[in-house]
Amino acid sequence: MSTQTENIRRNTVPQIAKRKGGEPIVSLTSYHAHTAGIVDRYADFILVGDSLGMVMHGMDSTVGVPLDLMIMHGKAVVRGTKKALIVVDMPFGTYEESPQIAFRNAAKIMKETGCGAVKLEGGARMAETIHFLVERGIPVMAHTGLTPQSSHVMGGFKTQGRDEDTWQAHIDDAKAVDEAGAFAVVLEGMVEPLAAKITKLISIPTIGIGASVECDGQILVLEDMLGLNPWTPKFVKVYGDLGPAIEDSVRRYAEDVKSRAFPTEDEVYR
Repeated sequence: MSTQTENIRRNTVPQIAKRKGGEPIVSLTSYHAHTAGIVDRYADFILVGDSLGMVMHGMDSTVGVPLDLMIMHGKAVVRGTKKALIVVDMPFGTYEESPQIAFRNAAKIMKETGCGAVKLEGGARMAETIHFLVERGIPVMAHTGLTPQSSHVMGGFKTQGRDEDTWQAHIDDAKAVDEAGAFAVVLEGMVEPLAAKITKLISIPTIGIGASVECDGQILVLEDMLGLNPWTPKFVKVYGDLGPAIEDSVRRYAEDVKSRAFPTEDEVYR
């Protein structure tokens, strides 16, 4: 007889796409097997984001994240999960040069990690590449608004759409990735009314991060919402306070080692 675990099937790209206008899509980032296994119980998709460069490896931005690092963490997340669709970020420099190079790197990510889709940043300028990938069997999640890989061009991490004169460009970006065949689009760092408007105008699900509650789903960086980072953006709601809890545990361990209170009889072999 099959067990309940054996009957679990991963969420698919078409299933996520069909959630447009329906029950909100739940998603979080994850970078390793253990946390991914926890998130997997609740998330519709998990993003192995290039934010891991900053969150896990102490980089100043996502620009320096190499492809092999994304693949390594992608493998871990796939191994630790059973239900959620796994989406892996394409890092800076692996897709911008040409659709052909983008396909080569996207195919490498999917083959080596076993993920179900890739994500890349950019709106209308990346529409040709998105179409090229989708036509060749690579499911693509798009990402517009504040695009961290372009932070040097943008002059930092700036909220998008504060000037209503810029709205049409963002709308055009969202429509372009929709028409190119992306199955969903992340809207990041975007004023609420613009994100709500885009959500109503396009046919694919919008996933908000610092955007609107009207988006078809939401995503946060796991470490941000767990309180593990000393600073969090305005758009993050902190659901846990794990930073101080971890520090307290490490402090007590150090004290026990110094006082020879650890290990006790319970933790040694006789």
